Order: sequence, then structure tokens, then C-alpha cells
Amino acid sequence: MMYYLIAGERSGDLHGGNLIKAIRQHDSDARFRAWGGEQMEEAGATLVRHYREMAFMGFLEVVQNLGTIRRNLRDCQQDLLATRPDVLILIDYAGFNLRMARFAKKHGIQVFYYISPKVWAWNQKRALKIKAVVDRMFVIFPFEVGFYTQFDYNVDYVGNPLMDAIAAFRPDPGFREKYRLSDKPVIALLPGSRRQEVVQMLPAMLETVRHFPDYQFVVSGVSNLPESLYKTAMTTSPDLPIVVDDAYNLLAVADAALVTSGTATLETALLNTPEVVCYKTSWISFEVAKRLIAVSYISLVNLILDREAVKELTQHLLTTENLIRELGKILPGGSSHARQQADYAELREKVGGPGASDRAGQLMVQYLRTGKR
Repeated sequence: MMYYLIAGERSGDLHGGNLIKAIRQHDSDARFRAWGGEQMEEAGATLVRHYREMAFMGFLEVVQNLGTIRRNLRDCQQDLLATRPDVLILIDYAGFNLRMARFAKKHGIQVFYYISPKVWAWNQKRALKIKAVVDRMFVIFPFEVGFYTQFDYNVDYVGNPLMDAIAAFRPDPGFREKYRLSDKPVIALLPGSRRQEVVQMLPAMLETVRHFPDYQFVVSGVSNLPESLYKTAMTTSPDLPIVVDDAYNLLAVADAALVTSGTATLETALLNTPEVVCYKTSWISFEVAKRLIAVSYISLVNLILDREAVKELTQHLLTTENLIRELGKILPGGSSHARQQADYAELREKVGGPGASDRAGQLMVQYLRTGKR
């Protein structure tokens, strides 16, 4: 069978790659075409377009790039019709993917959605639109099953695919030597995987460096962004080491981390590294989001636990003073260190163990073969 996957950012590419490997286990003749990145390509998909050309953050940034987004949609629609896959598999990335779902449904192509759009966070009635255009939804958080039940939509809970990546991770004993890190304890800076995130978040994070002289700060970078982007943002601390595409090893040796809101906040917690969650966007994007968001937290850690287990410093709260204070609290001996570790233990229980990718892949193949929708 022919599978067409779309992921619009780095985490979706990771999960898409693992999903492709899982589908192959249950469909030996499977062929794949994808909009994604290196992980999906390495898993065997023919890559049509890289997610670096698709990842725009915030309402203002989306508006500023509407021309590019429209071109991407048009190109993707044309390619989908030219290839006529057995199924279109959408991975998160709601703005783009829900449009593709409507298009595919209109043209008689079956639609699966893996990792639900966060409709429970804002504009919850979009669940009805999803129900109308998505044949099967595969969710990764237990609370999403109950959410969709409100709209008479039965979804499949498969567990969280992050646990597959974390279960497969083995710390590199030579990590410090590889990046020429000293023996001083480490504070990790994870400014995000999008250009706008690095520009906004990294300078703010770096303001804390001189206040913790007993620690070495290390920046987590990604290869889909140029090194020059990081260097431009690091004018106050130009000599800090940058670890590229190796966040798990960095978090494994770190005593604490400052993390831009997103999937990385959950990864950091599951790897048991104390963290402060940071987020800032343009004023317009923030004001729009503030009026639409229907949940109390922005980080996945707090959403899953339904309480503030990790401190969230957003927009006007993201000040150097607040960063210093909250970072000090989660370092060893700090007032929040032990509590956050206990919260992480509860989080791991709620998220569950590995196997999500395989469960999702097996169900997808099963549904396609039986024709069940």
C-alpha cells in the first residue's frame, strides 16, 4: 500500500520516522511519500519537501508568510492527486494538515490523523470539523479520548511516541569529551527548533549565564537551522558550546534546563531534568492567542498533570529576574528541586511505556486492510 505522510516540524518528523518503521513491520510492501525531514527520509520515505520550509510560529508570523503557505498547500494538493495514495497520514501541524484533510476527503482519499491537533486547548468545536474529514484519529494523551467522546467521535489511544524515542536512548559516556565540556555541572538551554524561537528565546535565556558562575551553560541546536543564526543570537555569550541534534545526551548530563514551550518540555521531564518553561512571541500573536486559548497551561507537562509542576514564564513574565529566581529553585538544593522530581515520577506513570509507534502502525494497517472507518 501507498502511505502519504505530512509533518510540519521537527517533532512530527521524529514521530513520522518511527511510524514508518512500525508500518513496515505490518506491511512489507508499504511505500511512503512524505512532507517532513531527515527522520522520515531515513526510514524510507520519498521526501517531497522539508519541514524547514513550512514551520511558522505564531499568528503574525503565519500572516506574514501566507504566500509561502498557500504555495505549499497548492503543491501538496497537486502531488497528492498525482500519486493517489491509499491513505493520507497527518501528524499534528493543524493549520496546514486540516486543510489537507478536507482536500483529501473531497477527492476520496482516506485520512488518518496521528497526534491530534490541540483542539482541546482552543476552539474546541473544531473537533466536529475533524470528525467530518478524518476517518481515524490516533491520540497520544489519555484525556483526549474523553474530550472527543463529547463530540461522539471514537478515537484510538495508542500511548505517547516520545516514550519510544526515550526508551531507545542510551547516554553517550563520551559526550562531555566529544563537545569539550568541563567537569563543571551543566545547565542546558533549549531555545526551540524554529528560526523565530531561537531569535526570540536564546538571548533571553543567555541573560542568566553570568548569574550562575559555578555552572557551564550549553546550547542545544538543530541542524536544520544555520550555526550563524545561533551565533547572532549569542552576542552576550559567544563562546558557549552548541550541541547539535544531541539534546537527549545534553539533558542526560544537565542539572537543569531552560526550555522553550513545545514537545521539548515533555522530553525534558521524561528524561528527569528539572526545567523552567519559557515562551515569548510577537505582541499581536500573544494577544490573539490569549483570547482563544481554553486551557490554563502551555506546557505539556502541566497539561498532563493538570497543575503547575514546572514553572511557565511567558511573554511579560519572561524577565531575567524571573529566570534567575526560578532556575535557582530547581537546581540541586533549590526549594523546588525535590518536588519537581516527584511530579516527574507521576508524569511518567500517566504517559505510560513505549510501544505507541508500533500500536499506531499496526492499527493503521489493520484498518486499511479491513476497510474499517
